[in-house]
Amino acid sequence: EGLIEFYDSFKDMFEFFCKNTTIHGTIRLVCSDSNRMKTAFWTLLLLASFGMLYWQFALMFSQYWAYPVVLTMSMHSEPKMFPAITICNLDPYRFELVSKHLVQLDHMAEESIAFLYGINTSARLSHTNEKNVHVKDLSSMGNLSSSSFKLSQNFSLLRMSDHNNRSGKKHSSVGFRLCNATGGNCFYKTYASGMDAILEWYRFHYMNIMSQLPVIINISDHEEQIEDMVYSCQYDGEPCRPSDYVHFHHPVFGSCYTFNSKGTDPFWTATKPGIPYGLSLILKAEQKDHIPLLSTVAGVKVMIHNHNQTPFLEHEGFDIRPGIATTIGIQQDEVNRLGGNYGKCTTNGNDVNVKLLYNNSYTLQACLHSCFQHIMVRKCGCGYYYYPLPPGAEYCNYNKQPAWGHCFYQLYKRLRNHHLNCFDQCPKPCRESLYKVSAGTAKWPSAKSQDWVRQALRHQNGYNSTSNRLDIAKVTIFYQQLNYQSVNESPLLSENLLLSSMGSQWSLWFGSSVLSVVEMFELLIDTLVLSLLFCYQRFRSKKT
Repeated sequence: EGLIEFYDSFKDMFEFFCKNTTIHGTIRLVCSDSNRMKTAFWTLLLLASFGMLYWQFALMFSQYWAYPVVLTMSMHSEPKMFPAITICNLDPYRFELVSKHLVQLDHMAEESIAFLYGINTSARLSHTNEKNVHVKDLSSMGNLSSSSFKLSQNFSLLRMSDHNNRSGKKHSSVGFRLCNATGGNCFYKTYASGMDAILEWYRFHYMNIMSQLPVIINISDHEEQIEDMVYSCQYDGEPCRPSDYVHFHHPVFGSCYTFNSKGTDPFWTATKPGIPYGLSLILKAEQKDHIPLLSTVAGVKVMIHNHNQTPFLEHEGFDIRPGIATTIGIQQDEVNRLGGNYGKCTTNGNDVNVKLLYNNSYTLQACLHSCFQHIMVRKCGCGYYYYPLPPGAEYCNYNKQPAWGHCFYQLYKRLRNHHLNCFDQCPKPCRESLYKVSAGTAKWPSAKSQDWVRQALRHQNGYNSTSNRLDIAKVTIFYQQLNYQSVNESPLLSENLLLSSMGSQWSLWFGSSVLSVVEMFELLIDTLVLSLLFCYQRFRSKKT
């Protein structure tokens, strides 16, 4: 009993607490005990202050558990690595192993265009004199063009009339019919533009043809060399080296090259802004399309992206027009996301449930494509030709999977409408670099300089075209300035700020500190101990 301060009653304990505590206002409960009205007023006032205090606490905790973020922007200026630049010649190749089927597809396209519009395109789509891409050391495989694959006639282009109830007019659309395996569920893949319908119809058949090629064939190994596409390459006034680029094949955009793909060579460090210190290219931009209904534009496709990143040229990038000099100024922005409770993002993709089918670093597009391909293989039994294959899968072919088109377009519609869970499974990267571009164009070469420019290219690079500036293009990519903007997420309400806000509220309503809270705990402990002692005394008195 000597260790604990005892009181004769709870009233004495409460009076001692009110007279000695550091909580403001409690002493009024004791000093005004002779005036019951004042005592009741101060009691209500103290209870109301407690209610307001914990109401504010509830608001602060609800805001804290919502994990809001605030964006802070900062400017940095320092030498940095030049971004990766991917260029494609917009000239997809006819692969020799399937050349026969491609010629048949061109004839089908000619018949469809003549049926829809009465236009004879046989002369423009003829490719009998063009050179096909030949693969060496594959004689043992035989000619895939003479294999059992046959182009299907079940997907003919049709013109359909749609009645518009608002205007009362009839609008025609063009499309082709797709059915499931049993034929009981069919729909028309239609487009308001006949051009879009023809291109999609041609691409659908093209994917079935290209699926005949063995996956082990690396098409990019058998295409043109960079000298056949890039007549001149300079960076920061120095000639480009063979180690500065990597070559790959794109099924739609043809032969592609990526400069500075890894971003580890000090040669590509940007130390000064401006056009003379950027990447300058003179490119071949022939308008003779090997597959004109697959690629309807002439020129060069250019994309600026991060290092170790797969360039998705069908979604990003821009076209360079032949006979034009294009200057592209770039400015870099960095975005850093918090992740965790503050948002869904991934550092390197290792914590994502989707197994990436691309060998480069994680990007949102790579994850979405991989997720869709996995679902495609699981639901349709085959893979989409434009995306890499998972192990053990094969590309779709309507000779083997007649209903894959019906399955694919239904799945892709669900993906576009966010009805697949791919967008939930694929978070954004926690850190990424974004490039803002601004471009300017001018005629190149000019009328007075084109003769000597073409002569110089002819002697240096074997340039032998006789067209009037319509088969070459010049592009210069440079940093507008080395300043870059960094956008960082930070917690709006951190733990320290939460404790500080709670202390401010406590001081506002009671004018006290953390020690006052300890005094209240002490009061509760004394009350508990005194209650136990009173109960024990009463028990002993009854027993006696």
